[in-house]
Amino acid sequence: MTIKERYQGILEYFQAHQPNPETELQHRDPFELLVAVMLSAQCTDKRVNMVTPALFEAYPTPRAMAAASAEDILEYVKSVSYPNSKAAHLQAMASKLVDEFDGQVPDNMKDLTSLPGVGRKTANVVLGAAFGQATIPVDTHVYRVSHRLGLSQGKTPADVERDLTRHIPAEMRFKAHHWILLHGRYVCKALKPDCLNCGIQHYCKQYERR
Repeated sequence: MTIKERYQGILEYFQAHQPNPETELQHRDPFELLVAVMLSAQCTDKRVNMVTPALFEAYPTPRAMAAASAEDILEYVKSVSYPNSKAAHLQAMASKLVDEFDGQVPDNMKDLTSLPGVGRKTANVVLGAAFGQATIPVDTHVYRVSHRLGLSQGKTPADVERDLTRHIPAEMRFKAHHWILLHGRYVCKALKPDCLNCGIQHYCKQYERR
């Protein structure tokens, strides 16, 4: 099977079975999305969604969050992973939004990654979900599943992102991110992939080796 055939078969399967995938992080605007994605690092979306309603009620805007202290924010996020550093990053991020971007979430990679606590993956999620850009965020699920399927052998998330971007049409890239991520979350799990109930097993490079 060629790499082109592998990509084509996998993308066609997901398009047929899950045509409109969406992020599972609950949010109402780009700021809430940015906060939720920052909190989701090494943490489940389910846990983040339990935390954010009260957090957003207390700090609904960048200006409100910037006016708080990291200790204030910590009270709302203490049940997520690495709460102290995340609380500090949220306060610093909100302050920079207010000071340098008039309280608006930037719509480009350079400015987003200049914000405290915002890396390339987080920026790609915001650019794709909030601004409709053709990004492919690579988290642990996307990295793992891309290797197992044979979509990439990249050694770093940036390598995997380049491989996926090269082979996936722009109009499908952000959807493909969701497809691969959700497949990794619910089917191709890290410790025990459910290969027998996987709809794309015949396109999977790792399954071919079994």
